[in-house]
Amino acid sequence: MTYSQKSGSIKPSSTLALSARANALKAQGRAILNFTVGEPDFDTPRHIAEAGIKAINEGKTRYTTSSGTPKLREAICRKLLNDNGLAYRPEEIVVSNGAKQSLFNIFTAALNEGDEVLIPSPYWLSYPAMVKIAGGRPVFVQTRADNGFKAAAEQLEAALTPRTRAVVINTPSNPTGSVYSKQELERIAELAVKHDLLVVSDEIYEKLNFDADAPHISIASLGSEVFKQTAVVNGVSKSYAMTGWRIGYAACNAELAGIIDNIQSHCASNPNSIAQEAALAAISGPQACVDAMRAEFRRRRDYIYGRMSGMKGISVTRPRGAFYVFADVSEICARGGFEDAAAFSERLLEECGVAVVPAADFGMPGFVRFSFSLSLEEIRQGMDLLEYFIENNFQRGVQ
Repeated sequence: MTYSQKSGSIKPSSTLALSARANALKAQGRAILNFTVGEPDFDTPRHIAEAGIKAINEGKTRYTTSSGTPKLREAICRKLLNDNGLAYRPEEIVVSNGAKQSLFNIFTAALNEGDEVLIPSPYWLSYPAMVKIAGGRPVFVQTRADNGFKAAAEQLEAALTPRTRAVVINTPSNPTGSVYSKQELERIAELAVKHDLLVVSDEIYEKLNFDADAPHISIASLGSEVFKQTAVVNGVSKSYAMTGWRIGYAACNAELAGIIDNIQSHCASNPNSIAQEAALAAISGPQACVDAMRAEFRRRRDYIYGRMSGMKGISVTRPRGAFYVFADVSEICARGGFEDAAAFSERLLEECGVAVVPAADFGMPGFVRFSFSLSLEEIRQGMDLLEYFIENNFQRGVQ
């Protein structure tokens, strides 16, 4: 039996696979510190969970409209206006089963076979897979640590071809934690308008932004023209510790939203009805839970960055948002005789029980990603083990 050539080009998610392996080792009795996880370690806030329970008890367990309930889409419109200065109508909002499906829907709706999508590298590993499944071709634009791993408009323009259809912007970023400034986004917006590009703006980590001098800016807020050409993607997974509830959304012009809605109606019918009620409570309810979670993540960020930036043979860039530290381990690999960051990560897990994500699938084979979505005490233990590992395995070669 044969299967599609397209499916053969899609690799499984390495982050999910590594997290599963760490959990399997834990189940075998190993003491594992799991720095791979891309989700908050907090429980869903009680008032949000109660809204889901209430929805079940009230029988809200049937199909909803394919784009999401009117109440939830109206609440998302209020959120986008109040938080981001974006004036959308409910018919321009499509709620999906997670922001991942929102992104998938957008690429499916926007791309023809062979259309190119500019993706700054390093990138979240699912972007190129989604583009390929939609028939497009990912074009990677390499960024540098000295610019916070952010793509400049000039770099993006240099990568344009007649087949370029869209550009992906992720701020705050997975895997680097970088945050684009207003000035950087303005130049990218000018480029998108000039060349009639769709901007896919992934803002799922929006509320996990740590520094007052690097606020979150939505590129769609930077003018009426780029507003029309942007599809904003967000959701409740990261901000409200609701990863398992699977609610994300896309906000875009009515024509694109209608196409996305049509696609979703055939592939998923509608987002989970119970989770929609919980998402409504999250977006419309008290936000103190978000503030508390952000403050704790900031405390962890400061600690893990401080520890890692003081280690010889490892180079890190201070994350401004999300909950990841992106570490260059190429010097350690070279001096320690490791083939690549994957080999480094494998030995760190086997010898010390510290699980991290090698970043080859993020477009940076000399790097690893550390999530700080675990307790501060676990982070301390992990950093002690990492330091021990470096000193005992590589210190003779690191001067």
